[in-house]
Amino acid sequence: MKNLSTQDLEQLAAELRMDIVHSVSQTGGHLSSSLGVVELSVALHHVFSTPDDKIIWDVGHQAYPHKILTGRRSRMHTMRKTSGLAGFPKRDESVHDAFGVGHSSTSISAGLGMAVARDLLGKDNNIISVIGDGAMTAGQAYEAMNNAGYLDANLIVILNDNNQVSLPTATLDGPATPVGALSSALTKLQASTQFRKLREAAKSITKQIGGQTHEVAAKVDEYARGMISASGSTLFEELGLYYIGPVDGHNVADLVNIFQRVKAMPAPGPVLIHIMTEKGKGYPPAEAAADRMHGVVKFDPPTGQQFKTKSPTLSYTQYFAESLIKEAETDEKIVAIHAAMGGGTGLNYFQKRFPDRCFDVGIAEQHAVTFAAGLAAEGLKPFCAIYSTFLQRGYDQVVHDVDLQKLPVRFAMDRAGLVGADGPTHCGAFDITYMACLPNMVVMAPSDEAELMHMVATAAVIDDRPSCFRFPRGSGIGAVLPAHNKGTAIEIGKGRILMEGSRVAILGYGSIVQQCVGAANMLKTRDISVTVADARFCKPLDTELIKQLAEEHEILITVEEGSIGGFGSHVSHYLSLSGILDGPLKLRAMVLPDRYIDHGAPQDQLEEAGLSSRQISATVLSLLGRPKEALQFI
Repeated sequence: MKNLSTQDLEQLAAELRMDIVHSVSQTGGHLSSSLGVVELSVALHHVFSTPDDKIIWDVGHQAYPHKILTGRRSRMHTMRKTSGLAGFPKRDESVHDAFGVGHSSTSISAGLGMAVARDLLGKDNNIISVIGDGAMTAGQAYEAMNNAGYLDANLIVILNDNNQVSLPTATLDGPATPVGALSSALTKLQASTQFRKLREAAKSITKQIGGQTHEVAAKVDEYARGMISASGSTLFEELGLYYIGPVDGHNVADLVNIFQRVKAMPAPGPVLIHIMTEKGKGYPPAEAAADRMHGVVKFDPPTGQQFKTKSPTLSYTQYFAESLIKEAETDEKIVAIHAAMGGGTGLNYFQKRFPDRCFDVGIAEQHAVTFAAGLAAEGLKPFCAIYSTFLQRGYDQVVHDVDLQKLPVRFAMDRAGLVGADGPTHCGAFDITYMACLPNMVVMAPSDEAELMHMVATAAVIDDRPSCFRFPRGSGIGAVLPAHNKGTAIEIGKGRILMEGSRVAILGYGSIVQQCVGAANMLKTRDISVTVADARFCKPLDTELIKQLAEEHEILITVEEGSIGGFGSHVSHYLSLSGILDGPLKLRAMVLPDRYIDHGAPQDQLEEAGLSSRQISATVLSLLGRPKEALQFI
């Protein structure tokens, strides 16, 4: 790529764009984000030399062109599949992937760390952090820029501004108005003719006179930005970054020219290059689609028509949204909060019904949680809908601002457990553990979509402390739904028995209960009668139910799609303190293994985790002293 002319680079960009459309049409994945950075990717790899130079993509779903240009084109058909390429940059996948960014807003922090390490080690490579305008809404990006300005390390930050601070699925009517004051500031950053003339004059004065006039010229430059329609640039410069832009992010020649000039500067310090791009650029179906074809399943390249499989049931996300809408229709105090994930959380449906009671705070989970705490403190009933994995980003606020003060914020944690193609960056493995250790939190998990609706209703009436409920990615099982999709509050801390048996009891928590039922049916063919119970609550535990199961069975197995330290730990702690473990009971806890599980088909992931119906059955047979039969299930 180093020897290609501008015309050649433009041809490469066109071919790269076609290649992305072709490969994503076969695998599904994030399409429009990658199409928007084709020219940027080509220009970066033309000017800079990875892996010596480091490029960090934030958020990482825009890295498909980067993957193709760094030797992975032949494997793009495996994207997001079992044992295939990851949907995000991954350090152990390629030396060209400098840093994994599956969440967001971390690239400037990581890049600054790499820049300081480079300087301490006496190296002279370049560090480039590519951050989207959505990722730029999170506080960590500003913390990093503030520190970068202070340290004055040589770091290139590229702000990829596609005017979509929230995902284009934020509302049912397409892209939402960009969230927050940042988007307004970016919109005002226009390189007017007057501004450019004044800036060039300042530069020429510096060149002619030299010396102390550099400081004067800088002030003139900054003043020009502040006064002549480019006011937002002073925000970055006051943080200590030298601002360049806006630049057409689809003009290869301009990008190459700017990158070469910045690269040639002997000690520029931190530089922010503001580029303007368009999601879905160059692919008409994406440009025309309301959601810009942000995340897609397999599709027909000529038309963009997606091959969506018809499911007889809705997704858990949609059942949650419909249930919350029903609660809000009868309780005007209910409000909803999400962090730039209206489509992902289902709150785009809520926003359509109650536009004044739904709040998109941008990619700012810490703020979302404390904002919800403030709403609760004034008597409203906030439902804070954040993916399990993203809520980790706001955990201190959950502890200090919500739980410590016993404020009744309701956390709806979508994508709990394994998440298939999205892999470990989005896997909701830890929420049971990190929520159930909090003294005031009510912790629930539904076994099916009907139970989810009941738990939404339950959370709505819990008004003296915080509560949370987790639910998985994917579709419901076809459970009989409550009338009009309005749930009924469940008694706090009470589980239920689904199947009566003897000798063996399986106590499931959450949607994994369906695998427990499947195991019981398998074991029935071998004349083993199993009791299956749905715990419903991890906190408070249904100690009466647990005690009954422990005393009436030889074997008790807890099953959860979460990490060690969760539901099973709470059950064993209770059984230990109550003295029940001093008796003959055989207790086993089945949890996610103590490692990250790579992306793949959901059933493949479940098998790898050891939590499928077959593996639960094998555990039962092994404990019953029938190891040969157990091997038949493994």
